[in-house]
Amino acid sequence: MKALPTLSVATLLVAAIAAPAVAAPTPPPVHIIPPVQRTTPPAQTTSATPTTSVAPTTTTAPTTTTTKPTTPPASDWRTKSYWVHWNGTPVTDEMLAEEAQKRDYILLNAWEASYVPKLKAANPTVTVLVYKDMSSTRSYACRDGKDDEHLPTGVGFCAAEKNRPEWFLKDSKGKRLEYAGYKGHWQMDVGDPKYQAEWAENVVASTKGVFDGVLIDNALWTCDTYHPGTCPSKYGDNASFQAAYSSFFANTRATFTAAGLKTVANMSNARLHKDGWKNYMANLDGGWDEWWLSFSDTEQLPDYAEGWRRQVAQIADNEAAGKITLVQPHFSKTAVRPFRYALASYFMAASSTKSAIAEMEKTDGYGEPSPWRPEYDWDLGKPSGPYTSVGTNVYRRDFACGTVVVNANPTESQAITLSLGGDHLNEAGTNVNSVSLPGTSGSILRKTCPKR
Repeated sequence: MKALPTLSVATLLVAAIAAPAVAAPTPPPVHIIPPVQRTTPPAQTTSATPTTSVAPTTTTAPTTTTTKPTTPPASDWRTKSYWVHWNGTPVTDEMLAEEAQKRDYILLNAWEASYVPKLKAANPTVTVLVYKDMSSTRSYACRDGKDDEHLPTGVGFCAAEKNRPEWFLKDSKGKRLEYAGYKGHWQMDVGDPKYQAEWAENVVASTKGVFDGVLIDNALWTCDTYHPGTCPSKYGDNASFQAAYSSFFANTRATFTAAGLKTVANMSNARLHKDGWKNYMANLDGGWDEWWLSFSDTEQLPDYAEGWRRQVAQIADNEAAGKITLVQPHFSKTAVRPFRYALASYFMAASSTKSAIAEMEKTDGYGEPSPWRPEYDWDLGKPSGPYTSVGTNVYRRDFACGTVVVNANPTESQAITLSLGGDHLNEAGTNVNSVSLPGTSGSILRKTCPKR
């Protein structure tokens, strides 16, 4: 989906890691990035046109590498990452093998099924999810009256046009709702039980035996998301709109469970809706937040009711439930502060094999794999417990072989110096016993690890 970020999903932190009762800073202004169209599938007789993204000019930064980690972490707990390949960029067998060995999750288009056996050969445990949009059908994937074989949706435009025209949502004047600025994206009635059943049956039929599960895009929250100021006549407010989405997940759950397919929904902006993440997650195997904590090199979420604590809670709640969490911060490859803020915040809640983080530099730049950071290979050992508050909006979590600290106060706030209570190695490899952190920054520190 791409209908985000907003600087301001729901679900409160589990009691063990609840944020202290401190005065929240003034929330930053809410702004929304409009949705971006996913890559159009190639015609059945042609190949996809590659796209490229150019990194913006930046200043100094941490060293990055795209090679496979040479020394896997010694402990069971480690940083997990994922790769989203939706933009049709060319891949090689070598790239597929390399990324399969590094990543825990890989997200592909429906027409990229031939990659799956190669990924599994390189890493049988990698989880491969296929993209399917729940909210729209795409007229560009209907050619000469026939839907493409491999669709980015669960219901084809041609089939719906011919057999189920009532599934197209309309405005108060009876006009079908097309996504503003995204030609060929038509909003569908996710609350219709017959639409739900057909969507699930079609997706299972095209996915089972090939992919491990489905990345369900566009789990929306506001009724005018893709057409500002205009809600579907059937769902005239956000409450009824969200109820339709909740029913979709509840009524399709059994179909996917019976097929042995995982369901992970893109629930970006859930933090703006109290209990939103929890409500949708009740009938899913996981959630993806496409805009997590950092929206650019200079825009990071501090800690307030709809900010840092809710996005960290997404991981914490899913960890407690044994569910998948994929989080995606946005910044350029050479931006140090937002990277460390995001990774340190991820470490505050991640404790199992199910949570993963991957940065994104360019909005919707789902082609080349995101950088493999040296910090991903650091073995911090197992966490000694949940994170704790060590100051107003300042948090710490200790590990067997390291410590992670976050200053989640606003970016412009004064730097805070924290004693580490012992010698640690900072990111530069320098021996330190304290760190100074400005607002919206973090640090990942290593220390001598007990023999194992």
